[in-house]
Amino acid sequence: MAADLLGPAEIRELAARLGVTPTKRLGQNFVHDPNTVRRIVAAAGLTPDDVALEVGPGLGSLTLGLLSAAGHVHAVELDQVLAGALPETVARHAGPDGAARLTVQHADALRTTAADLDPAPTALVANLPYNVAVPVVLHLLAELPGLRHGLVMVQKEVADRLVAGPGSRTYGVPSVKLAWYADARPAGRVPPNVFWPVPNVDSGLVAFTRREPPRPDVPRRQVFAVVDAAFAQRRKTLRAALAGWAGGPDGAAAVLVAAGVDPGARGEALTVAQFAAIAASAPVTTPAAE
Repeated sequence: MAADLLGPAEIRELAARLGVTPTKRLGQNFVHDPNTVRRIVAAAGLTPDDVALEVGPGLGSLTLGLLSAAGHVHAVELDQVLAGALPETVARHAGPDGAARLTVQHADALRTTAADLDPAPTALVANLPYNVAVPVVLHLLAELPGLRHGLVMVQKEVADRLVAGPGSRTYGVPSVKLAWYADARPAGRVPPNVFWPVPNVDSGLVAFTRREPPRPDVPRRQVFAVVDAAFAQRRKTLRAALAGWAGGPDGAAAVLVAAGVDPGARGEALTVAQFAAIAASAPVTTPAAE
């Protein structure tokens, strides 16, 4: 059964009834445009076999759309009032069937683990709070190996960083770390006027499909330690930027050469596979292996 989606009037009425005022602290900007919800759900490519995970469902706009496409929806909401009201909203607009296929968690997504979510999620689809978007995506991909694909709406600037490739001026730590888990691609722009309150920035959609890491034999934390060190001093050569991590510039140069990477290159030029090769070439005494 297709859910009855929320429009601007329903959003305002529901917020007023709950005494909810969107707060910048929680990054709350509620989608009030049904066409945008339909667009997100369609772009997510959900099937009835999918178990969708939504972070920050708010008043339930996107939740209702997800219930029309996925077999089950987990909604993780930090705001206690919103978490408490969501089941009733879903029952009213999606009927008993929709309510039966929804699980609401009043929790912090950054502390959510696989043990908290049954059935296991297969897709992440969410309008993420701008201030925690990148940490949430990376945390959930690390914690939930069953997440096969996803579509997240984030600040356009963040979206550009997440999908950037080597050599791009927006390529950095978020780009490389997401690439460890998945292939990511831009999936469109979302204008500010579909939100309440209206943000002062555009939003962007990022789609991803999970794949095997480029080097499953190298622990993720070792690779991420190299990435963090390389971009901490972005304009420096890798020989200099990795000096602290490798015990000195000469040690960094030796590891880089062993990995087949030019010590004079900069982190912004490397693929995630090259970062993994550097981590794999590091001696066991480097901080990355501790």
